[in-house]
Amino acid sequence: MIGLPVLPYADGIRKSTQVNFGGYNHTAAAKDGQIWDMRNMTSDDAPLLSSRKKRYKVRQLSRPNGLYAHDGLYWIDGTEFYADGIRKGTVTDGKKQMVSLGAYVVIFPDKAYYNTVTGAFGNLEARWQGTVRIEDGTFAGVSAKANTIYAAGVNWNTFFKVGDAVEIAGAVQHTANNKTAVIREIAGERLRFYENVFQIAGGGENETLTISRKVPDMDYLCENENRLWGCKGDTIYASKLGDIFNWNVFDGVATDSYAVTVGSAGDFTGCARFLGYPCFFKEDLIYKVYGSKPSNFQVMGSASLGIMAGSSRSVAIAAEKMFYLSRAGVAVYSGGIPQEIAGAFGDVHYKNGVGGSDGRKYYISMKEGNAAALFVYDPAKNVWHREDEAAVISFAYHKGLYFLESGGGLFFVGGTGDVPLGAIPEEEIASMVEFGDFEEGAPNKKGTSKLHMRMELAAGTSLTVFIQFDSDGVWHKVRECLAERKRSFYLPIIPRRSDHYKIKMEASGEWKLHLLAKENYIGSEL
Repeated sequence: MIGLPVLPYADGIRKSTQVNFGGYNHTAAAKDGQIWDMRNMTSDDAPLLSSRKKRYKVRQLSRPNGLYAHDGLYWIDGTEFYADGIRKGTVTDGKKQMVSLGAYVVIFPDKAYYNTVTGAFGNLEARWQGTVRIEDGTFAGVSAKANTIYAAGVNWNTFFKVGDAVEIAGAVQHTANNKTAVIREIAGERLRFYENVFQIAGGGENETLTISRKVPDMDYLCENENRLWGCKGDTIYASKLGDIFNWNVFDGVATDSYAVTVGSAGDFTGCARFLGYPCFFKEDLIYKVYGSKPSNFQVMGSASLGIMAGSSRSVAIAAEKMFYLSRAGVAVYSGGIPQEIAGAFGDVHYKNGVGGSDGRKYYISMKEGNAAALFVYDPAKNVWHREDEAAVISFAYHKGLYFLESGGGLFFVGGTGDVPLGAIPEEEIASMVEFGDFEEGAPNKKGTSKLHMRMELAAGTSLTVFIQFDSDGVWHKVRECLAERKRSFYLPIIPRRSDHYKIKMEASGEWKLHLLAKENYIGSEL
């Protein structure tokens, strides 16, 4: 219910009172107290109407390319990777996505990694090229045939580790030796594999080989059950259990890597972990991978609202539900059939969503054409609120919600946790609320003579009230309000007969509206 019943007086003057203010409703159905448009408002004090809390600027980046939170806050400025403000490594220039497994933060598409414990920064892939001898050797201290690659003066431990699956290329005497095999032992200059993994003549063969540990190209990644998962095109990949470096180990054991092609039309548009499963999205399909090991992994797909192409970063979890931008608008997913919750946006269609969450609310920055808008959805109160025009490229939560906007500003969202030391608060926030048409439940002409508002205005806050009649585009200033405590304002209006009218409030500073009452009289239909 928007407000309280309309009370008629003996002189025909009616007074309608509103104490319950909903959220954003940018539709033609926004009537009598519903909010058609807003800027920098929040559901924090709902059902009251209030301006949002201040943000805090943490840092200014030159070329913002990514933001991520793990055990700290990580970002990429141009080609530089930072951990809590300290430069740790170099990547290529361009937008990045980051994901973590254990102590590692992985950066794509560079296939780079950062170890949060040792501080090591490097590449997931490794490569060596040179002259070798493929020969007989040993395994587990016992003689073994055709299982060793020997390279004089090479310490293989600087390139690979035991358990790595390496691609061997360049063999010409026995082309069957061009294969992928798993390193079983490393002994200085010798790589050892299982017996007879190679074909050799006599005591061995000299070859010029390229030996590589490779990671597949992937567009989207997530972590689930001690594996990294990723996808590209219509193929799903999973790393070896607990090993971010290996994606091609297929020994037939529970720790193996995994890959599968789903075969449906179109490319994947995003992936995320939810309810203990890795989930992969196309625009009109959702795939979940069930199982605990490669031998029983099952990919189950359903024709459902998936992630819109270009909105892979819109995925976030709030109130134990997954939210993302689909072709039909923002959708909420609880593991069954996604539900579209974008009705408040009317016929405005957004794209390129970037989402985040503080655990309670869902934040999403979207674009209509080239114009960005930041919206917040409160699942507990089922309302949307519009904040401002922040064009966000990444959200991250670490003891509070942060976002990195396209201009390079790294901001902490006020009210989501402890403000970081040294962060600079915003100036006074400019906010606005425009109500839909007030028709007062009557088709006849009506005359409005007075507004009664109970508000809290913080010290230094000014709020101006405007009224418009019959959608003529002209806003008439009613009054500018100033106060330092909760109080009521009685705002007289020069009476004017109209079919309907609108009310708008513009403010600089923090404020809350507890009550809005209108006094009017109903006339004839002329």
